[in-house]
Amino acid sequence: MKLKGLGDSKVEKLKSLTGNSYAKSSKTKLWMIRATTAVLLWTCLVQLTALGDTWGPMVLKGWPSRETLSASALDVKLLPMVPARVLPPKRVYKNNGYLLISCNGGLNQMRSAICDMVAIARYLNVTLIVPELDKSSFWADPSEFEDIFDVDHFITSLRDEVRILKELPIRLKKRVELGLIHTMPPISWSDISYYHNQILPLIQRFKVLHLNRTDARLANSGQPFDLQKLRCRVNFSALRFTSQIEELGKRVVNLLKQKGPFLVLHLRYEMDMLAFSGCTQGCNDEEVEELTRMRYAYPWWKEKIINSELKRKDGLCPLTPEETALALRALGVNNDIQIYIAAGEIYGGERRMASLKATYPNLVRKETLLGADELGFFQNHSSQMAALDYLVSLESDIFVPTFDGNMAKVVEGHRRYLGFKKTILLDRRLLVELIDKYTSKLLNWDEFSNAVKDAHANRMGNPTKRLVIPDKPKEEDYFYANPEECFHPSSQNEPVNIIQ
Repeated sequence: MKLKGLGDSKVEKLKSLTGNSYAKSSKTKLWMIRATTAVLLWTCLVQLTALGDTWGPMVLKGWPSRETLSASALDVKLLPMVPARVLPPKRVYKNNGYLLISCNGGLNQMRSAICDMVAIARYLNVTLIVPELDKSSFWADPSEFEDIFDVDHFITSLRDEVRILKELPIRLKKRVELGLIHTMPPISWSDISYYHNQILPLIQRFKVLHLNRTDARLANSGQPFDLQKLRCRVNFSALRFTSQIEELGKRVVNLLKQKGPFLVLHLRYEMDMLAFSGCTQGCNDEEVEELTRMRYAYPWWKEKIINSELKRKDGLCPLTPEETALALRALGVNNDIQIYIAAGEIYGGERRMASLKATYPNLVRKETLLGADELGFFQNHSSQMAALDYLVSLESDIFVPTFDGNMAKVVEGHRRYLGFKKTILLDRRLLVELIDKYTSKLLNWDEFSNAVKDAHANRMGNPTKRLVIPDKPKEEDYFYANPEECFHPSSQNEPVNIIQ
């Protein structure tokens, strides 16, 4: 019993000694941790203070401080606020099907056709697929819609009127690729009722309809007012050229304006125009033969045997460069004005341009104003080149077309819309008669000039009613040359005096 008690006593003493030792050890460790932490904190404090006025004050005295922050510490450039583009709300309607269109002709023929097709799609409540441009005509331009026009702007700016897609939904696209599609040309100069009664049922039946010709397929007049307004909206707002074309066009205009007022001459005297029209005034025998061969080479040019002289006397031929020089001089156009030639390659070259250049030495073209590197992208893309000419033509002080083709008409109408900017609409039938009398010495210069001025006094792009001839749409005024439904009242520009 005693041994057991002694053992217990030793055990108790051992526990007591061990506990006291452990307690002392724990206190020592805790003191060391605190001391180490204090040293670390003090070191950090000293380092922060040593950083000086840049970062130390921010940490120790609050963030930020106007007194302690240097100018460089606050050198932050704020980006300018760009207002978000407000899109029109989407128009919600029951889709009756899809409309595919293949445009034909040059840029401005296709431009007006696109305006018509958007209006038709809107009134039929169908979805329009972004138009396919002509790649098989004389110009063989491979440009797609998006190479010439801002396709996203085209789609979004019209979304409150009609749904436009870049391509068909996949299931329908496969059907088209297999040839399971109905294709047809609509009847020329048709009223919107034709599209309601004849075209819409076909779209509803086949789900997709392909119109393979689009030029002049909607009547000029007698259409609903809202439809006419929509044609204008597409033409003057939705069909915006790509930024690349727009910027280059502005550059050409700025270069011209730096030297004063300028006149744009749409000298429609290219080889294809002469071959198509059969107009050979001033051409030699070799050139006449070349133009005739070209006319017969294109089967879709239906008129083959043409009497050039009779056509010229009827005013159906473009003015020659020589006739144009006489007309401009007779009208009193200053001979020191810049004249920008909006055209392709003039047939006959320098030989045919000699008299015009002698009378108006300040002739320029985009090729002479811009470098090869700037125009390189547009080479072999006639529609993109035409787009440049279109932009420059809109901005000119005077626009003079020598033939009433598609560009002449569409630019005329656009200039009317911009405030009836001066556009001299030459009366070719009267002009060739007066020119022949002058060159035959039946009229002296003063008599000739006065007669030309009198004849064109009211042909300067002034406000006028569009001529309507029932059942003769080809002979009446073209809608896009005078879209009077879309003009703002009292929006007439002050003319620039560059005519004597």
